[in-house]
Amino acid sequence: MNRPLAALLLFAAAAAPASAQSPALAAGSWPAVDGYADGRGVAVELDSASPFGLSDFGTEAGTPTRAVATLFLPAEAGRARVPAVVLLHGAAGVLYQREMTYARQFQAMGVAALVIDVFAARRDRATGFIERLLEITETMMIADAYAGLRFLARHDAVDPARVALMGFSYGGMASVLAAYAQVAEKAAPDGLRFAAHVAFYGPCIARLEDRRATGAPVLMVWGGEDALIDPERCAEIAGDLRAGGAPVRTIAYPGAFHQWDGAWEGPFEIGRSLASCRFRVSRAGIARDRWTFLPMTDPWLRRIILGLCADADGYKIGRDDRVRAMSNRDVGRFLAAAFAAGERGDG
Repeated sequence: MNRPLAALLLFAAAAAPASAQSPALAAGSWPAVDGYADGRGVAVELDSASPFGLSDFGTEAGTPTRAVATLFLPAEAGRARVPAVVLLHGAAGVLYQREMTYARQFQAMGVAALVIDVFAARRDRATGFIERLLEITETMMIADAYAGLRFLARHDAVDPARVALMGFSYGGMASVLAAYAQVAEKAAPDGLRFAAHVAFYGPCIARLEDRRATGAPVLMVWGGEDALIDPERCAEIAGDLRAGGAPVRTIAYPGAFHQWDGAWEGPFEIGRSLASCRFRVSRAGIARDRWTFLPMTDPWLRRIILGLCADADGYKIGRDDRVRAMSNRDVGRFLAAAFAAGERGDG
């Protein structure tokens, strides 16, 4: 190698930011933050799409969409490439007590966070609670999640090999689905993949015929008293992902209800439970109800299918700081291990 070229390579290596680790994550002790004041984020837009179902990716039905998100960069960003987490909200939308607080905690621990507001970019489709669940699908959430991954992968301060996806309830369901190779190939044909997937109390509804996984580790956590979760069904989906090549861990917290990390004291009952709903996703990407075999291809059919399978009884939610401390510990250690593997290049 000639001297000028060698000098140029040495200069580039010195100028490139090194990778940063987050010891606080591994310690499992998360900092207290003021969700309304600490570490203000920056509003960003993402190039995304709005596919109603998996088969709509890359078609005219998958309308291009400018998704909106809030980016939180830690102080370490710029001096070193930091790991990052993309956060997907639940059916209630982005909550300061939950997504925004987690984001600020990540930021304080040296991890970038991108909170995506899936509903905000699609207010022309739906605004009410029920309307949103019918018109704004988990597939659109997945599209936004991978749009967030592409955005972070291009960011100078972020290590693209250490970006995780973390979702809550509705977003938790999307986080698990995004761990399947069939879904990733549709959403990110460029080959970008998440380093890890975390699902907080995500309903286990859809099983894919194609069990291939991306290979990234998956963590599924839920409450032992959560009526929205069918543990046997979740075990089946975890087994599918393991068979497809993903390390999967499931944790049920005894005595915990849905949304233990929210703002509302409880427990009190809301909504209708979807725990009994069962869908099968074909290799062509079509989701069908197990009883009626109806395809979930538009809002009208989605309304019929969910109306037939949802239980009349609701499910209880309730804040539980004791459980939140346990899930912080478990999620922190899981992400620390996934980020360490990504830094070594063995993820």
